[in-house]
Amino acid sequence: MPLVASIPSPPQGVWYLGPIPIRAYALCIVLGVIIAVWMSERRWRARGGAPGTMIDIAVPAVIFGLIGGRLYHVITDWQLYFGPEAPNEPYEALFIWNGGLGIWGAVALGAVGVWLTCRKRGISLSAVADTVAPGIAIGQAIGRWGNWFNQELYGGPTDLPWGLEIDINKDGTVDGLYHPTFLYESIWNLVLAFVLIWAGKRFTLRHGRLFALYVAGYTLGRFWIEGLRIDPVGGVDHAVTFLSLRINQWTAIVLFVAALAFFFATRGKDTVEYVLPRDGSGPPGEDASADPAHAADQADDADNADNADTVRDADTAEKSADDAEKAEDGEPAKADASTTGDGPAADATDEPEKPAEPAKTAAPAKTEEAEVPVAQTDEPVKDDGVKDDAVKDGAEAVREEEKNPR
Repeated sequence: MPLVASIPSPPQGVWYLGPIPIRAYALCIVLGVIIAVWMSERRWRARGGAPGTMIDIAVPAVIFGLIGGRLYHVITDWQLYFGPEAPNEPYEALFIWNGGLGIWGAVALGAVGVWLTCRKRGISLSAVADTVAPGIAIGQAIGRWGNWFNQELYGGPTDLPWGLEIDINKDGTVDGLYHPTFLYESIWNLVLAFVLIWAGKRFTLRHGRLFALYVAGYTLGRFWIEGLRIDPVGGVDHAVTFLSLRINQWTAIVLFVAALAFFFATRGKDTVEYVLPRDGSGPPGEDASADPAHAADQADDADNADNADTVRDADTAEKSADDAEKAEDGEPAKADASTTGDGPAADATDEPEKPAEPAKTAAPAKTEEAEVPVAQTDEPVKDDGVKDDAVKDGAEAVREEEKNPR
């Protein structure tokens, strides 16, 4: 007797708390978002970012992401709402709780919300993207179980022991065993998340390269999983195709190539990524802007370079201006102990400097003595008795020679 003959679908996906419906699809999405934000917050703080940053970023990211995900789903599967055989009314395109979120639109428009928040706070978008990449993968892995409750987006028929039981009767009979593509994608995303965590630590992937690796890894798995999926409505495949490939497969190909191109194009980038607001509000004792993994004299991009002046630079500029004004007034500029790094030297500038003593070689007495040669005088020049004795000794030697000629 096999341990697993098939995977049953849940008997229901909606529960009611009084008049309020509790939908499993929405719960899976919310749970995935919570886990992703919690994980991203821990990773951000470990990188040196301020606590609560990921929570602040998550609010606009989720709102923009839900709108983008729904728009992508409605645009690519418009037959479900506006086609001649559409099983849903056009206004049901707004019923997000019934399922239907395109991850491509969710990530694209969600990134806009993240970018706006990063720009407002003065932190690097690339640093945030690398931080949230593993969390997004885990959030997707959890959210995919919402498709299981809704019995949607499953694969083609199969006789494998893990085949998914589908018992939907909607404009036709669909009962049978199908590929559990939700499970395939969930497992793929979990593995991808652990690979991203390992690669980020092993190779120190920064400047958006870890996020690019997430995009490449996800699209690689999504391409073959998408090839297994069917979107039947009464037994008719309504998936949009182009050159025998579904639109989602073409999207996966384009994003995969773009992600790899970005990954290799930025492999030599080594500039600052701002993980703290550039307003001097960082933790005490830390640079208020720079990621400790990089040099502090570089910027993340052209936009960051224009705004990379810190409060310390502003103070230095102000002191320089004061010194320039004093120089114009004839006052000597004082040395700044903070810039010279020598406290006692800075204190010594408060006292007036003593004039230097003239060198002995420049003394007038020495000059006069040098101008009068001894040989040109009738009398020997006295120099503390030393020269007189020398002259006397010389005269006695002459007289002695005259007395005893050779």
